Amino acid sequence: MNFSEVFKLSGLLCKFSPDGKYLASCVQYRLIIRDVNNLQILQLYTCLDQIQYIEWSSDSLFILCAMYKRGIVQVWSLEQPDWHCKIDEGSAGLVASCWSPDGRHILNTTEFYLRITVWSLCTKSVSYIKYPKACQHGIAFTKDGRYMALAERRDCKDFISLFVCSDWQLLRHFDTETQDLSGIEWAPNGCVLAVWDTCLEYKILLYSLDGRLLSTYSAYEWSLGIKSVAWSPSSQFLAIGSYDEKVRILNHVTWKKITEFEHPATIANPKIIVYKEMEKSPRVETESLAFPPARAQASSLFSTQSKYDISQVPVTLQYVKPVTDRANPRIGIGMLAFSPDNCFLATKNDNIPNAIWIWDVQKLKLFVVLEQLYAVQLFQWDPRQPRLAICTGNSKVYLWSPAGCVSVQVPMEGDFQVLSLCWHSSGDSMALLSKDNFCMCYLEREEVK
Repeated sequence: MNFSEVFKLSGLLCKFSPDGKYLASCVQYRLIIRDVNNLQILQLYTCLDQIQYIEWSSDSLFILCAMYKRGIVQVWSLEQPDWHCKIDEGSAGLVASCWSPDGRHILNTTEFYLRITVWSLCTKSVSYIKYPKACQHGIAFTKDGRYMALAERRDCKDFISLFVCSDWQLLRHFDTETQDLSGIEWAPNGCVLAVWDTCLEYKILLYSLDGRLLSTYSAYEWSLGIKSVAWSPSSQFLAIGSYDEKVRILNHVTWKKITEFEHPATIANPKIIVYKEMEKSPRVETESLAFPPARAQASSLFSTQSKYDISQVPVTLQYVKPVTDRANPRIGIGMLAFSPDNCFLATKNDNIPNAIWIWDVQKLKLFVVLEQLYAVQLFQWDPRQPRLAICTGNSKVYLWSPAGCVSVQVPMEGDFQVLSLCWHSSGDSMALLSKDNFCMCYLEREEVK
C-alpha cells in the first residue's frame, strides 16, 4: 500500500468523478479539481461562499457546489473553465441540491420543502414540483436514469409521484399506505420501489413502476421499526435493518422474509471467525535513533500500531446500553451494505459500535465479525471485488477480504484521523478524509486473491 502527500480539505468534501479521471475537493470557498493519476491541480474555482455540498454530473463534465446558507448553487464546466452558472433561489432558500441523471438538470429543494425547482442548463428553463416530502430519502432515480420517484405530502397524506426524467412529465401519482413516510429507494433493476414508514411504525411497501402495490411487510408492532434499508446489487434481496438489532432479508419472488440476522453481544458459534484488533507498541532500533528524532521518526515512535488476532469463541463484544428516554437512541442496525458481487452483507449494530458483522449471502449465515478498538465511523465496499474498507476515527485504515484482514497505519506527520473514505471506481485506490486534510491510498491489485 502506498500513500500520497496530504492535501487541505474542509467539510469532508472530496469526490471522484464518475469516469474516474478527476478528484474534486473543497477548501472553504475554493473548489479544486485534480488529475487522479498524478494529483496535479487542473482547475481551481472560487465560489461566492463556503461550499457545503458538491456533486459531479453523470458524464463528469460539470460539477455543482451548493451554498445552502446563501441559497445559491454554482455550476462549473471542466471543458470550458470560463463558463459558469449561478442559480439563486433567493428568499425561497435552499436545503438540498442534486443532479438529474442526464447531467443537464439541477433539482433544488427550497426551505420548508415548499417545492423542488428543476433548472435546465441547456434551455435555461425552470419548472416546479410542489409538495415534496420533508424526509432524508425523498427523491430516488432508477439506475438507468429514466425515472424519478418523489415522495410527497399533501392534505396530511403521503403520495408518490413518478416522473419521466427526459421531459419531467408525470407518469404516475398514487397514495401510499404510510403514516409518515420516511424514505424511498429503487431496486437496482428499476422494477420495484421500496417505501418505508416512520421509525414509529414498522412497515415497508413495495410498488411496481405502474404504481401497483406488490407487497407489504411488517415484522412487529408497538415498537421502534425500520432504521436502514439496502437492496442487493442483483435486486434479489432487500435487507431491512431494525431497531430491534436484527436484519431481515426479503426475497424478490414472494417479498416474504427468508431469514433474519441477529446481532447478539456474545458470539458462541465455533464456526464464526472473530477478528479482534489488538494494539502493539512499535519496535524501535535504539542504535539508529537520533536525538532529537526526525519528525517522521518521532511520529512513528509515538503512534501505536495494531494488528488483528483471531479470538477464541465464545467472545463477548463491547456493548453500550442505549439511553432509551432520549430521541434517536443508539440502538439497532444503523449501517448495512451488500458487496458488489452480491456475496456478502456488512452490518453494524449501533449499540455494539466497535463491531462489523459480515454475512455470507449465499448461505445466509454469519461469516466473520471484526471487533475494532474504536467505534466504526464508516465502512465501504470496493466497487470491483469483495473487499471492505473501514475507518474508526483514528490514524489507521482497515481492509477485510475473504482472505483475511489487515490494519494499516496512515504514515502522516501529526494527527491524521480518518473520519471518512471513498473508493475510486477502479478499486485500485481510495481517498482517506480527515477533518482538515485528505490523502490518497493506493492498493496493489495482487493483494487480494
